[in-house]
Amino acid sequence: MNMDSFSSGSSLQCLAKLLQDAQEEEEDDDDVSRCSSVGALTPGTIGPAKKETTGTFQVKSENRKTIWNTEEVPEGSEFDDTWDPREQPEYEILFKQSVGTEDVFFGMTGKDPSTACCEDIVIKIKLPETKYSDITLDIQDKVLDLRTPKKKLLLHLPYPVNSKEGRARFLSEEEILEVTLRVSRQFDFLHFADG
Repeated sequence: MNMDSFSSGSSLQCLAKLLQDAQEEEEDDDDVSRCSSVGALTPGTIGPAKKETTGTFQVKSENRKTIWNTEEVPEGSEFDDTWDPREQPEYEILFKQSVGTEDVFFGMTGKDPSTACCEDIVIKIKLPETKYSDITLDIQDKVLDLRTPKKKLLLHLPYPVNSKEGRARFLSEEEILEVTLRVSRQFDFLHFADG
């Protein structure tokens, strides 16, 4: 059998016609004439014919008065208060990772100096003229919210953190609040569960 006969357009159209259901062949007798025309072959003509359906898109909502679902609202937006006159304190975000000799000298674990390999986020917040008892700190998975009588900081964190596990200490001599948070990562070839 000649290979050129398989690659012609009319052969492909006839093959597509054979692949259609027997019921559709009875309904569409006009399609037999398509097997002789080469110009009508498109990816959409191969296989069974698609049934056109027209309908309206219906939004299923538990409460029809709600504008959006709670999953659509970003975490921490309830803290965002644009009318609060308190100023934002200066802060610095640092990333910390634990490395050993197998990382530094041998490169055995595949860690690199990027933030993707860090285990902790350290946030240093400068709070001049602030007492330790005046600080209110709330940490969620992706948001740090700090409030004092004179300062307010709403910080969206670069990585999700374990909000239950963290440390905060106030260095009164430097007037700096240092918050250390454990990064919550999916386990992969670099990040393993601590035993």
